[in-house]
Amino acid sequence: MTNSTNNDIKNGETEIESKNVAQQVIDALVELGVKHVFGVPSGGWVDYMEAMRTTEGIDFVLATHEGGAGFMADVCGRITGVPGVCFGTFGPGATNLATGVGSAYLDRSPMIALTDEFAADKRSRNVQMNIDHQALFAPITKKTTRLEADKVREIIFDAAHVALSGIPGPVHVGLPAGMSTQVTPVSSAKPLQIESEKSAKLSDLTLMNKLFADAKKPVIALGMRAVTSDVGEQVIAFAEKHNVPVVITPMAKGIMNETHPNYVGVLFHALSDVVGQTHQQADLVLSIGYDEIEFNYEDWIPNVPLISVDIVATDLDISEYTLACDVIGNINHSVEYLAGVECEAKDWDLQALAERKQDMLNRMSPDSSAFGPCAALDILRDKLPQDGIMTCDVGAHIHLIGQKWTTPKSGQQIMTNGWSAMGFAIPSAITAKLCNPDLPVCSVIGDGGFLMTAGELAVAVREKLKIVFVLFTDNDLALIRIKQEKKSNPIYGTPIRERGTIGGDNIFGVPVIKAFDTTEFASALDTAFEQDGPVIVEAILNSREYDQLVLRKDKP
Repeated sequence: MTNSTNNDIKNGETEIESKNVAQQVIDALVELGVKHVFGVPSGGWVDYMEAMRTTEGIDFVLATHEGGAGFMADVCGRITGVPGVCFGTFGPGATNLATGVGSAYLDRSPMIALTDEFAADKRSRNVQMNIDHQALFAPITKKTTRLEADKVREIIFDAAHVALSGIPGPVHVGLPAGMSTQVTPVSSAKPLQIESEKSAKLSDLTLMNKLFADAKKPVIALGMRAVTSDVGEQVIAFAEKHNVPVVITPMAKGIMNETHPNYVGVLFHALSDVVGQTHQQADLVLSIGYDEIEFNYEDWIPNVPLISVDIVATDLDISEYTLACDVIGNINHSVEYLAGVECEAKDWDLQALAERKQDMLNRMSPDSSAFGPCAALDILRDKLPQDGIMTCDVGAHIHLIGQKWTTPKSGQQIMTNGWSAMGFAIPSAITAKLCNPDLPVCSVIGDGGFLMTAGELAVAVREKLKIVFVLFTDNDLALIRIKQEKKSNPIYGTPIRERGTIGGDNIFGVPVIKAFDTTEFASALDTAFEQDGPVIVEAILNSREYDQLVLRKDKP
């Protein structure tokens, strides 16, 4: 074999095209629809970067940290439905990348995570930076494997198929050192079709309808797979017909308009005890596309029968709770069957529930005596166009966003809940803008999470991305501080700094506009959304507003 990129090998009368392994990998990714690969390069990655440089339709995006690259790939997979792709080198590159890979695993995003690996003769040796990447990624991926020079397309296409099938998630593919320049025949393998889930058993569907028909006060819970299955409109029509209230999980935001009379609120987030006043009155819980990774059933459902409509078996402590019917199969088909149920309208007073919901929202209105997160979110919601996308980080503010941020449709609010890693907001906003260049994008970040991935601002500058990063500076890891105070412990280890702002007027080339009150904040946002590149609007807030709103029990 030669080291050239292309070579033709005659096989009888047929000429078989040959290319080096690096080019075959990139060609396969392009065929899958991948447009961006996020990572921090190594020497072994150079050939893959060269293949991307000379191939139309795909670009390498240099991240500041492999963890940021993983978050970017996670969100890219969520937004596009095509596996997000990221890369990290040996040892520390792979362990850094693992944080973003874990995010894709527990937030259910399709991903192909690529890493360097040592050649076979070095894997068991004491070699600088050498750890077992297969063992590292096994617990946080759906599958981990390594590339073979004569099966490049087969392995890449299989990785995509596994990543996209069933519950989406990441697949790790190790790239053995020295393999990238090997020239091998290009196989005829094509991307594999994703098969629809089989329909649920007729007996389970029949039982589901009977249980629902017999219930007097059922409640519907919609999760993230209700969003990806696109059953929102059907379920809303069903809830309207039968007079049933609906609760949602945080990552299902946008599936139902917050003003809808059947909408009750978001589980787990701010003032979830008020939401709980509704679902604790239910005599049946009907969950659709609910993923327990967001919030365990046992932490919120009343001790009543549960019907679960999903593609996988339900995770429930059946020694304490009743799994009345596990409807496992194609969610769309199950919802269609459910629509055929015949029964009287249920016994809920939706007007009373609407008043309860409004009272909950009123309690999250701004405190006029101080510039706090509620006012900042209200002003930002007013300034961000309705078609805009907002990403957010983990922290006290995510609990307010989950409950009070109005989200016109799915995908316009992006968060992490299953993995819940701080540092998610900046990388996710970068990807949101790369994937939606014509839409306004902003990101809400606490100062704690900001410090974890602030370096990725350099990516936004380099890529000339118009993003408004809204930094909530309160010098406080508020969720932990609140937990300390609930235990009557002194505040320790949670102040981010004694006082003051996060930094100067420019961070990594991104201008910073500071706001100390609502008037300054509104003006700063007006200025920021008019800019052609990334801007930080730093809101210096009082975190005490969180104390009475977050970390509420969903049930007594």
